Amino acid sequence: MKPAYYILFLLTLGIFSCKTGTPEKTETFKVWGNCEKCKVTIEAACNVDGVTEKDWNVESKLMTVKFDTTKITLNGIEELIAKAGYDNDGYYGDDYAYGKLASCCQYERKPFELK
Repeated sequence: MKPAYYILFLLTLGIFSCKTGTPEKTETFKVWGNCEKCKVTIEAACNVDGVTEKDWNVESKLMTVKFDTTKITLNGIEELIAKAGYDNDGYYGDDYAYGKLASCCQYERKPFELK
């Protein structure tokens, strides 16, 4: 009878010591842009492993992302968007990429400020 108790104990311990689900996080930050073309480009910049949901609102300029924190960070996402040419709360957009954006997507840029 003792082996049965040991097995039951080990199974219970194993079940409660395992983590379930992924460590997902949802964050919202500002990304400058103008139009629906911007929305497509900004959201496409986030098409990487670890980002499960992304939505940029044209009116509010707010980007909401849901991501797996074991695969990517918020800084990493902001950097990807900046590489596509869009200024955001974390990074100044790449000048070359900004210059290649369609004319309707070239928003008024603010002078660079250090945080």
